[in-house]
Amino acid sequence: MSTKTIFSDALHSYRAVVGSVIVFSAAINILMFVGPLYMLQVYDRVLQSRSEMTLIALTGIAVAMLGVHGLLEWIRSRVLVRAGLRFDAILANPLFSRIVTTTLSQPGAKSEFALMDIDRLREFLTGSGLIALCDVPWVPVFLAVCFFFHPWIGWLATGGAAIVFLLTMINEFATKKTLNAASTSSQTAQHFASTTLQNVEVIRALGMESSLRGRWSAMHRGMLELQATASDRSGVLSSITKFVRMAMQVAILGLGAFLALEGQITPGMMIAASIMMGRALGPVDQVVGQWKQFVGARQAYARLRDLFTRFPEEPRRTELPRPAGHLSAEQLTIGAPGSRTPIVHGVTFSLAAGETLALVGPSGAGKSSLVRALVGVWTPLAGTVRIDGAELAHWDKEALGQHMGYLPQTVELFAGTVAENIARFHDAESADIILAAKRAGVHDLIQTLPDGYGTQIGVGGRQLSGGQRQRIGLARALFNDPALVILDEPNANLDMEGEEALLRSLKDLRERRRTVVFVSHKMGLLALSDKALILADGRMRAFGPTKDVLAPKPVSPVPHIDDQTAARARVVN
Repeated sequence: MSTKTIFSDALHSYRAVVGSVIVFSAAINILMFVGPLYMLQVYDRVLQSRSEMTLIALTGIAVAMLGVHGLLEWIRSRVLVRAGLRFDAILANPLFSRIVTTTLSQPGAKSEFALMDIDRLREFLTGSGLIALCDVPWVPVFLAVCFFFHPWIGWLATGGAAIVFLLTMINEFATKKTLNAASTSSQTAQHFASTTLQNVEVIRALGMESSLRGRWSAMHRGMLELQATASDRSGVLSSITKFVRMAMQVAILGLGAFLALEGQITPGMMIAASIMMGRALGPVDQVVGQWKQFVGARQAYARLRDLFTRFPEEPRRTELPRPAGHLSAEQLTIGAPGSRTPIVHGVTFSLAAGETLALVGPSGAGKSSLVRALVGVWTPLAGTVRIDGAELAHWDKEALGQHMGYLPQTVELFAGTVAENIARFHDAESADIILAAKRAGVHDLIQTLPDGYGTQIGVGGRQLSGGQRQRIGLARALFNDPALVILDEPNANLDMEGEEALLRSLKDLRERRRTVVFVSHKMGLLALSDKALILADGRMRAFGPTKDVLAPKPVSPVPHIDDQTAARARVVN
C-alpha cells in the first residue's frame, strides 16, 4: 500500500461519515422549519380562531419535532467523534514513523509539528466546522421560503446573505498570508525554545540566558505582531458582519410590518420571515466563526499530504533470519542528511561474524559518520552496507533493530524507568533486563539508585550523571543479545570502574562470538579488537589485523656522521 493511499484511506474512511452527516444535516435543517411554521400557525390560526385545543395540539407536535431535532444533533455529533477516533487510528502510527524518517533526513525540518497537524485536521472534521459546511447548502432553501412569503423579503434576505459571504471572502484574502506567516513564526519560536531548553545547564553556567531569551523573544514578538495584524483585520470585518446581521433582522421586521400593513402578507408571515432569514444567515455566520479553523485545517491537510507524498510507505520486507553478524561495506560514501558533500569517501571493509573492529582516527575524521551509516541512521550517498550479505535497505528496520546494539557518542535516554530504557520500551521479562545490565556491568550501580530498576530518570536521563547514562546506554545496546554491537566512544564519560566494566563487556561479547565495532583511542580497548580501520580526512588509510595496522613503524637507521660534518652543521645552525 502506498503512503498516498494510507492518507487517502484515512480521508476515505470519512466519506461514508460525511455522507451520513449530510443526511442527518438534511433532516436537522428540515426540522428547523418547525419554529417558523409554529409561529405562522399561532399568529394566523390560533389567535384568529382563539382555539385552545389547536394551540395545545400545535405545541405538542412542535415539541415532539424539536425533540427529534435534538436527538439527531446528538447522533450526528457522536458519529463524528467516533469517526475522528478511527481517522486517528489509521494515520497516527504511519505519521509518527514518517516524522522519525523526516527528522533523520532533514534534522531542521521541525517535522514534529505534524503531530499537531493531525489533531488540527481531526478537530475540524469532528467539530462544528464540518457541520457548518454541511448546513451551508440549505441557505438557498431558506431564502426560497423567504421569496415564497414575498419577493421583497426574499431579495432582502438574499442581499444580506451575499454581503455576509462577501465579507467572509474579504476576511480570507486579508488574513491568509499573515496567518500563514504567523503559524510559521510560531513553530520556529517553539522549536527554538524546545531545543534551547535541552541545554539549560550550559545556558545558566555560561550566562547565556539573557541573549537566548532575547532571541526567542524576538521570534515570539514577531509571531504576536503577525497575529495581531491578522486579528485586527479580522476583528474589523467580524464587527461589520455582526452589524449587517443585526441590521438585517431590523430591516426584515420593518419590511414585514410594512407589507402586513399593506395587506400583502399576514402578521404570521412577518414573524416567520424574520426567523427564516435568521436560519439562512445562521450557516453563513457559522462559516465566518469557523473560518480560522477551516484555514488551519486546510494548511494541516496540505502539510500532511506533502509529508505522506514525500515519504511513501516502505514495501513489506521479506522476513530474514536472525543475522549471524557478518558486516561489510563496499565503496561507502557518506554525507550529512540534506547535504551532498561527502564526509567519508569510499570505505570498503569486511568483518566475519564474531570479529571485533576498532575504528581509529583523529577528531573530524568521519568515524561517527561511518558508525551512523553502519547502523542505518544515515543513508549513504553511494555504496552499500551489508549484514549477512543483505543490504541494509533489504532488512525491515524494526526487525533488524532487535538484533543490533548501538551506543551513540552522545547517549540519550528517554523519560521512564531504568528498566524501560534498558528494554527499549518493549514488554520484556525482568530476567532479560537484568541479564543485559549484568553483561554491561551496571547491575550493581542500578541497585544504588533510589528505586533500583524502577527509578524514573526524567527527560533525557537528566537525573543521572554522564557516566551512569553511558553505562545504562550500554546495557540498552546489549539487551536481547544482539548479533551486531556498534559503540561510538563507549568510554568517553566513564571512570575507572566504568572502564573496567566496559572491558569485561567487550571480552564477554568476543567470547560469545558477537560482532563488535567500536570507536576508541585507548590501547586497553584496541587490544581487544581483531581488526582495525584507520580513518583520516574522511578516507580509509588502513584496514587489517590490529597487530599489523597499529604496529609501530620501523625507524630507519641514522647514517654515520663524522665529527667534521657535525661541526660544519653546528656552524650552519
